[in-house]
Amino acid sequence: MSGTEWAGAQVIAAARDGHVESLATLIAQAHPHVLRFARTLCASPQDAEDAAQEALLILFRKVGMLRSVTALSSWMFRIVRNECLRRLRPHPQDDLHDAGTVESPEDAVILRLEADRVARAIAALPEVQRRVLILRDVQGYPGSAVADSLGLSLAAMKSQLHRARANLKAALQP
Repeated sequence: MSGTEWAGAQVIAAARDGHVESLATLIAQAHPHVLRFARTLCASPQDAEDAAQEALLILFRKVGMLRSVTALSSWMFRIVRNECLRRLRPHPQDDLHDAGTVESPEDAVILRLEADRVARAIAALPEVQRRVLILRDVQGYPGSAVADSLGLSLAAMKSQLHRARANLKAALQP
C-alpha cells in the first residue's frame, strides 16, 4: 500500500465487523491522512492534533456504523471538519480569560454556517469529483498519486478536478 491510500476494503470491512487486529490496522493507516486533513482545517497545530485524535477515537467507537467501506474517507472528512469547527467555537470559560480575543457570536455563527455550506457543496459533488477534490486540494496529494489511487489517468483526474472546482464554485456563488 502506498502512502496515498486509505486502508483496503477488506481491512475496513473486517474492522467494521469487529475484528480487533483489522481495527488497529485501520486506525494506524488512517492516522496520517486524518492528521494531514486536520492540519489543513484547524486553526493551530495543537487543535489539529486534538481533532485528529478525537476523530480516530470516533472511528474506533463507531466503525461498525460505517455503511459502506468506500465511504471511510468522506466520513472521516466530516468528523475532522466538525472537530475543527468545534474547537473554533468560543467556550464560556474563554470569555472569563480572554474577553478581547474571542470573536463575536455573530462571527462564530457566520463561520459555522459558511463551513456547513462548503461541506454540503462538496458532499453534493459526484463521487469521483468529490474524491479527487478532497485528495488533491484538501489533503494535498500530488496529481499522479490521486490518479493512481482512484484508477484514473492523469488527464482524467485533471478533468475531474477541474469539473469539481467549477461545480463547487458555482454552488458557492451567492
